[in-house]
Amino acid sequence: MLPRWGRVLSRINRINSFQKNSEFVNRESSLFLFRDYAKVAAAVEPDAKSDISKPEVNLNNLFWSKPRSLALAADSPYRIDEPQYVGIRRFILKLMLFYSKQSQFIRRANAIYTRVQYQVDRPAIYDVFCLEQTFKTTFSLLVLHMWLCLRRLKEEGKDGVELGQYLSEIYNHDLELRVSKAGVNLLLSKWMKELERIFYGNIVAYDAAIGKHGELQNVIWRNVYSDDGKSKPTEGALLSVQAFTRYVCHEASALSLTDKEAILTGNFKFTSLEDGGRD
Repeated sequence: MLPRWGRVLSRINRINSFQKNSEFVNRESSLFLFRDYAKVAAAVEPDAKSDISKPEVNLNNLFWSKPRSLALAADSPYRIDEPQYVGIRRFILKLMLFYSKQSQFIRRANAIYTRVQYQVDRPAIYDVFCLEQTFKTTFSLLVLHMWLCLRRLKEEGKDGVELGQYLSEIYNHDLELRVSKAGVNLLLSKWMKELERIFYGNIVAYDAAIGKHGELQNVIWRNVYSDDGKSKPTEGALLSVQAFTRYVCHEASALSLTDKEAILTGNFKFTSLEDGGRD
């Protein structure tokens, strides 16, 4: 995986070095709800000043508690419920296929991907697990959380698998926008194919390693943390990788405990990391 990453990242970071300027940042900042992804993609070197606002985290204390359902409560402000139209409006929308299975799946897949974006695009996950805010890291986190969702959707049989296909299409569209906004416009399809190969390679590795804690830890190290090709975590990164591995196992178990309705409608939320990751 690392040789492919070297080609992709060298291209993205080289172009970014020419296109990073205040006008670009100001223009793009209005397009993102949770954080300016253009800044993340351009952040080849982390901002030293950002350390001031990072929460103090004891990595040894994170994610030892028993997993529980991630389903949102009926009165949660984070819920995304289907609009309930009546009368002539409902009749017109029905004629426009608003209530068709395809339309419903597209809306549900968008809701699920919103959960992935919310977790990955906020600073907390980088701060808690000592991750640099680079394109590689953000992409790796997107892939990992997509894997968690797709894995859970498969447990719901045919409908879950079909919904997962719509989710993958939305992910691919979002990734293409992210790569383009990071400055890669020439040969975009070529780099997207490289990222697609990395995506499926990571998915296969996670599937093979889940349930084998030590193996999963090494896979997470290689996919998310490592830049030098080492197969096992370095001593300095070990606590972070161990905590992140517990997080992944925790979220996988919590998603399995989340009911079918919440999963298929996107009415769940990954464990909050805003308080320093204390679960």
